[in-house]
Amino acid sequence: MSNLLIGLLAIGLIVLLSAQNWQRSVKVVLVLVVLEGALRKWALPQASQFIYFLKDFVLIGAYLRYFLLSPVQTRLFIQKPIVLILVGCVAVWGGVQAFNPSLGSPVIGLFGFKSYFLYVPLVWLVSQMFSTEEKLYQFIRNYLLLLIPVCILAIAQFFSPPTSPLNVYAWGEDGPAVVSSGLGTVRVTGTFSYLTGYATYLLTCLCLLLPVISRPQPRLWQVLTLTEGGLIAVTAFMTGSRGLVFGSVLLIAGYGLLLALTSFSSFSVSARKLVLPGIIGFLAVSQGGRLAFESFWNRVENANDSLIARVLSPFTEPFNNFYLKGLDGYGLGATFQANATIRQAFQLPPGEIIPVYFENEMGRIGLEVGPVGFFLWYGLRLVLLFTLFKVFLQLTHPFLRQLALSVFVYQGVTFIAQMVYNHTANAYHWFFYGFIFLLPYLERVDQWQQAQQPNFLHGQPTHFSGASHQQP
Repeated sequence: MSNLLIGLLAIGLIVLLSAQNWQRSVKVVLVLVVLEGALRKWALPQASQFIYFLKDFVLIGAYLRYFLLSPVQTRLFIQKPIVLILVGCVAVWGGVQAFNPSLGSPVIGLFGFKSYFLYVPLVWLVSQMFSTEEKLYQFIRNYLLLLIPVCILAIAQFFSPPTSPLNVYAWGEDGPAVVSSGLGTVRVTGTFSYLTGYATYLLTCLCLLLPVISRPQPRLWQVLTLTEGGLIAVTAFMTGSRGLVFGSVLLIAGYGLLLALTSFSSFSVSARKLVLPGIIGFLAVSQGGRLAFESFWNRVENANDSLIARVLSPFTEPFNNFYLKGLDGYGLGATFQANATIRQAFQLPPGEIIPVYFENEMGRIGLEVGPVGFFLWYGLRLVLLFTLFKVFLQLTHPFLRQLALSVFVYQGVTFIAQMVYNHTANAYHWFFYGFIFLLPYLERVDQWQQAQQPNFLHGQPTHFSGASHQQP
């Protein structure tokens, strides 16, 4: 009982501190996404489960401050009413499925509801986190600095034996053995609990790096940006993840192609600036990272499944699963990988056994929420994806426009990938969806600032209705 009381007091304190400044708390969550695994694996392994939920408690504090204790800008919610309507419909259906009798206990459903919806409000919070384009750029630039120590750690893991203390998962001794990529090397995880999180992080950083590379920067930051690109290239092969490597290729190709089709002048500028990073990345992989590439290629050649099958199965698996429960599903959280641990911790009854194998995200969602919830969920994501593309077409400022494009391609490339039960991807996806509101706002701020300059020269500053936390 004393441990439970201490835990509740700790949670209350975290929520209270997080509610002091919601913008800072959201940034802390993004940092915790990167450092959480290191805390669970090495710093505080005895508190692994608590640390897993730490960023959620921080986020709840930010939500309380934003929605209950701050003047919410209602205009923000009605700008894209279709998004709010779809979120509401999905949430209602998800709430029903959280109490599905097939789960055996609504506790499983509540954990599932958290996995689906906890990060969704970031769509609206992100739009009011940055007051100018420069502040957004500085945050991205500084956030990418985390890549350097994380990737250096991954390189150290790659050249260490599987039994090294560096090569452990967050589950500790009771968890599975470290995965080998062949040639006596391991599939690296960096600071993350498992390699899926690290692969997600690398692809996300590549998404942010593409528009940053083409932006004018001081010499030091140019060197750092090139270093980050080279580290992504090397350690991507060290993960042994085919999805990451081919996803990176698709992200770069899609970004370049769409940029060339919509603005060839911007494409030519970006292409010239990407030549040097491309050469550095190639040399880094071909020389310093030769063993990493050979390990990756060894895994590709010896894989039991084909890449084409992995791409096509997410689209066919849900429809094959729908017949099991008709219009119903097995309930929110039914396929959550930690269900056995949750049931044991809370002494919950077993749920209905799912008679088919499940791995792909789309198939798992089809099993949990049935065809109605499936089409609502992916309908919402398609609307958000289409809206991101519209934002890209409407923007005129080069950096903001290229950032919108890179995020759009990233969301498209990862559309069928794990998100709901990959909490790293979950946080990044909904943070990026917030760019739908943020980027147009920042462009209006930039246009206002440019319009102010002539007025200041004549001693007549004009008034701008939008402040740093209000949509103009």
